[in-house]
Amino acid sequence: MQGRIGMAVGGVVRRALQSRRGRGGHGGGGSWFGPGTQERGNGVLFNETPPPPGQKRKWEDWELPYYATGILTVVLLSVGLSAKPDTRIDTWARKQALERLAAEEEE
Repeated sequence: MQGRIGMAVGGVVRRALQSRRGRGGHGGGGSWFGPGTQERGNGVLFNETPPPPGQKRKWEDWELPYYATGILTVVLLSVGLSAKPDTRIDTWARKQALERLAAEEEE
């Protein structure tokens, strides 16, 4: 019984892989990451048409909060991580050793 199920699953996987071979957009066969059929770039990045010459690109509604949040995050992390207390065991051990040496010298 298990042999028939395994063969059926193998056939399904094999058919799925064979049907995928024809895709790729460059006319039959080849690699999924093949170069394609487009001769050269069309100057459009992220499907956004460039503005006419002499005009600036208008920001989308989401761009200002996105960039502001990123900059604020970098500033807060820089300040916060540089001001955190030193809690390493080496620092604590050095402090304890210096206190014990100072106590021995006083005696």
